[in-house]
Amino acid sequence: MLRKYIVIGSLNALLSVALGAFGAHILQKILTPERLATFETAVQYHMSHALGILLIALLADKLVDQRKALWAARLLWIGIIVFSGSLYLLCFTGVTKLGAITPIGGVAFIAGWLMLALSVSAHKR
Repeated sequence: MLRKYIVIGSLNALLSVALGAFGAHILQKILTPERLATFETAVQYHMSHALGILLIALLADKLVDQRKALWAARLLWIGIIVFSGSLYLLCFTGVTKLGAITPIGGVAFIAGWLMLALSVSAHKR
């Protein structure tokens, strides 16, 4: 799990930085202020949860329930795809109905952080 999710987390952090730069330098001239704010929210959640995936990968061997830790990383990744992805698509396409699936990504984020907490329910000694 460690290597795979270090790669996934790192590539998502890279993508978040690239999209953030794209937004700051290109999209600010194209998008409305409201859409730009939405794009910035997508980038912020993308980066913070990419770092969360990295954190889980780095902690994995110290966690009691590695299966829950694996699910935590998966759920954060799903959250990035659904939450940030739907917001990115909304900004690029203007299809506001995409906002209806954004909360599903938010639930995935919440579930991922809960799974991380549950993965340490007992301590190794």
